[in-house]
Amino acid sequence: MRITALIAVAAIVLTACGTTEDSSAPSGAAAPGGPVTVTDSRGKAVELVAPATRVVALEWAEAEVVASLGVMPVGVADSAGFRTWNSVTPLDDTVKDVGKRNEPSVDAIVALDPDVVVMASGRDSTLVPQLEKYVPVVVTESSDAGRNLDRLRDDVRMIAKAVGRSAEGDRLLSAMDAELAEGREAVRAGGAAGTPFLMADGWLEGSTVNIRPFGKGSLVSDVAEQVGLVNAWTGQVDPQWGLGQTDVEGLTALTDPRTVLFYSASEEDVFTTGLAQNPVWQRLPFVTSNRVHKLERGTWTFGGPRAVGHVAAQLVEAVTS
Repeated sequence: MRITALIAVAAIVLTACGTTEDSSAPSGAAAPGGPVTVTDSRGKAVELVAPATRVVALEWAEAEVVASLGVMPVGVADSAGFRTWNSVTPLDDTVKDVGKRNEPSVDAIVALDPDVVVMASGRDSTLVPQLEKYVPVVVTESSDAGRNLDRLRDDVRMIAKAVGRSAEGDRLLSAMDAELAEGREAVRAGGAAGTPFLMADGWLEGSTVNIRPFGKGSLVSDVAEQVGLVNAWTGQVDPQWGLGQTDVEGLTALTDPRTVLFYSASEEDVFTTGLAQNPVWQRLPFVTSNRVHKLERGTWTFGGPRAVGHVAAQLVEAVTS
């Protein structure tokens, strides 16, 4: 549920370094029907004979961005999963599923006769050369815990240029930045600036609940800090995604009673089914103070600008209501 100020802004059209070939080029520089060249996260100049209209996206953030720019992908990896985990940008029924995100079907992709395939770095280095025999491939950075929001801006501008929608990309990013600014003001006005938080997701492995904290540098953490919150997790995280790993006992390091826990569970909710009766869980400060907030189903925590806005609105609502 979004706060009123954020809803007004959200009404505007809103996971190595993915950049446009010329970041100083004016919006909409690629003429409709003219050739387009973008430099992707590999540092490779990818040449298209014209702005792409038939796009296959092999990661959900990239699928969200393409659709948000007004170009419905012809194919998406695990499109059913996208519809479960990323609700902010619906896919048409015409979108074809091209297999798993970590193992898409080259045959299914090529059969769609795409103008370009957009995929995230690190998914499958052997897949790119297979695809490039048939179709241009643009590889996004997808995540960088050292600069995730700037990385997202670079990825969006690169994709927007590839599909001839640079102006739409600028508007998408401007709307995201405006929503973050509105959220920051709402948190300040509500006296919630500096609130410590933990963001996590988790899964069951046998009878053990594995918990994945979103540390500093994760996209969600960057969003939360933009609206004025402070990440309470100080454990080790990986350099690309900013994600850590712990169990319920590891959460006992969080002792500040003001700490708010946000968690994501669009499918199995292990924080309810696996931890509700756990005595360690029951004694955690955010549990005893009823400061546990489950994000809405379909909140993708590794997404594009619209997903960022969806996350920000829920964080702001939780700490100001």
